[in-house]
Amino acid sequence: MAKRTVGLGLLAGGLLASALMAIMYLANQALGLPFVPFDLFDWITRVLPGPIITFGIDLMIDTLTLIGLDVADTAKTAEQLSAVLQFFVIGLLAGGLFFVLLRLSRVRGEWPAGLLAGALLGLPLIAISMAIGQSEVHPLLRMAWLAVLFLAWGLALAWAYRGLLAEAPAAVVTGADVDQAGGEVATVETIDRRQFLIRLGASTATITVIGAGLGGVLAAAERRRLSEATTMAHQVDETTLSPFPNANDPVTPVPGTRPEYTPIKDHYKVFIRTEPTVIDGANYTLPITGLVDNPLMLTLDDIRNNFDSFDQYVTLSCISGRVGTTLISTTQWTGVSMQDVLAAAKPRPEARYLIINSGDGFYETVDLELIAAERRIMLCYAWDGHALPVDHGFPLRIWIPDRFGMKQPKWIVSMELVDKYVPGYWVERNWDEVARVNTTSVIDTVAVDHLISQGDQQSVPVGGIAFAGARGISRVEVRVDGGPWQPAQLRSPLSETTWVIWRYEWPFAAGDHTFEVRCTEGDGTPQIEEDRPARPSGSTGIHRREASL
Repeated sequence: MAKRTVGLGLLAGGLLASALMAIMYLANQALGLPFVPFDLFDWITRVLPGPIITFGIDLMIDTLTLIGLDVADTAKTAEQLSAVLQFFVIGLLAGGLFFVLLRLSRVRGEWPAGLLAGALLGLPLIAISMAIGQSEVHPLLRMAWLAVLFLAWGLALAWAYRGLLAEAPAAVVTGADVDQAGGEVATVETIDRRQFLIRLGASTATITVIGAGLGGVLAAAERRRLSEATTMAHQVDETTLSPFPNANDPVTPVPGTRPEYTPIKDHYKVFIRTEPTVIDGANYTLPITGLVDNPLMLTLDDIRNNFDSFDQYVTLSCISGRVGTTLISTTQWTGVSMQDVLAAAKPRPEARYLIINSGDGFYETVDLELIAAERRIMLCYAWDGHALPVDHGFPLRIWIPDRFGMKQPKWIVSMELVDKYVPGYWVERNWDEVARVNTTSVIDTVAVDHLISQGDQQSVPVGGIAFAGARGISRVEVRVDGGPWQPAQLRSPLSETTWVIWRYEWPFAAGDHTFEVRCTEGDGTPQIEEDRPARPSGSTGIHRREASL
């Protein structure tokens, strides 16, 4: 009896959780109402201890890498699926617990118990959603909508209990109801239960399929709209970025090498929420406060018009990427020097650090001495000469040369000058305090389909990228099957702060081969060849690629 009660409760809880999420998802896509699974996941990732969060990140990236998926393309989807699975498990367990408690208490009023269950589950989730969610729907409407949903969920759970476990009048068991082994066969009660399960499954499946399907259609349409708008706004053409500074360089990328300049739609995305933060640019102001003699409230127009702007080709990389990661991209940034902005605020002598807060709850601390020493540190408002895309930090983000992305807040909403150091969001979660970019080199392609013939000799072009932050690359070397290291050709980079495209032409030899690459920084410092994990300071090691020729 106990096992049956738990099993039926888990089943009912899972079915109803799926239907509940589908309704939320459809309402979210159609009307902008909250999708609680994402809000709950975002809240949990903020409050859990750092080691647990970083363990989860490592596990996700290692799993995606193991099964051969591109981390840059799938990490955010995997995170969103984790949020949905988490909510499903909560619904599953809630259903099992409800059935067990109601069975043990022998309460006859299932409906009041269902309302109570809906309230007990709904109240904390509504509070979390209201605190962390970013729906633009009026708060009272959001609260009312979620309250109705969770109370309806509780009543549906009570209805499921009543149909599956509530005591019915005893059925008469005749000789026809006993099999030859002496066991009971199907009675009226068991037949009714099976029929109810069919109705419950069919009802919840219909709601889930329709809600998730329509929500998916609306979400896909919105993604297409945003993608087309971004592509049109950030089209790299002759009137904006090209010709690139290295357009006449004789060293050409090997076919299959990643694009030297990353299209915005392909630029990697890493942020602490399941979805990008949306900030209204029309009403946006940036307060710069704290230990300053002239506190500022800057609009986007103030930043664009009151300070000298400059462009910079920038390669940005994520500290959690493994050797050979796709969590690295290059684009052109436009903004103003933080030196000029802070000069306008007139920092007091005792000010030592700048605390930057983001709209998604992220925060980072930058040493004022670093800003004073590096004019290129940029308050960025545009990529490709157009406003920052929403999913890349609109309206403002910062760029600090030679640092991983974890030190570069986006969706900036405030800045405060202080005299004491405050650890940043990821530093508090046990990532490196400095987060200086590690030198890395990657083999993107062994172009076996593009052999080069020179007389009787054929060669295989091999290509990829090398990156050392703002320190530059002076040398790239390739070796095959453990042989001697051979120098590769280097293409001039787009700037001193971007990756370098390299190519190497290897004399063709049939068989299975292992290719390796290493590089040297501009000042002669060699790449770290020792394999080190991503945490806490970024991964290091030699990148390898196998090919059959």
